[in-house]
Amino acid sequence: MNSKKYNKVAVGGTFDKFHDGHKKLLSMAFEIAETVEIGVTSDAFGGLKGDIDSCEVRMMNLKSFFKEKSNFIIVPLEDPYGTTIYDGNFDAIVVSEETEPTAVEINKIRVSKGMDPLDIVVVSFVLAYDGTPISSTRIRRGEINKNGDVII
Repeated sequence: MNSKKYNKVAVGGTFDKFHDGHKKLLSMAFEIAETVEIGVTSDAFGGLKGDIDSCEVRMMNLKSFFKEKSNFIIVPLEDPYGTTIYDGNFDAIVVSEETEPTAVEINKIRVSKGMDPLDIVVVSFVLAYDGTPISSTRIRRGEINKNGDVII
C-alpha cells in the first residue's frame, strides 16, 4: 500500500547557501511523495540573482544532505517551469510562499496544454531569530547565518 499522498512531486529553487528554509521545503516534498524531482537553477538562470555558488556545488550540497535517500532526482532548471509543463506524471508541486505565483503560472500552462493542474503545497517561511524570513540573500549580505542567527 502506498503510504505517501503523491507519487511524484516537483520542487525547485536556486538552493544557494543551503539553509533551514530549504531544508523545510525539501523535507515536506519527501514527506508527501514517493518520488521527488528537485530542479536547481542553472548557472545562467540562477546567476540572475547575483553572486551565487555554481550549479554543480549547489547540486552536490543537496545530494549530500539527502545521502540517506534514493527516491529523488536532481535536474538543472533553465527557466521557472522546468519539466512540470511537459511531464504529465507530476501530481503536485511544493513551493514557498514566495514562489507560489510561479506554481499558479505552471498550472495555467499545464491546463492550456490539456494537462491536469498540479496540487500546490505551500510551505511557510522559516523565520530567522529577528522575525524575518531566512533567505540566501540575507546570508550573502552577512545579516544572518544558515540557521537564522543574526550576525552582529
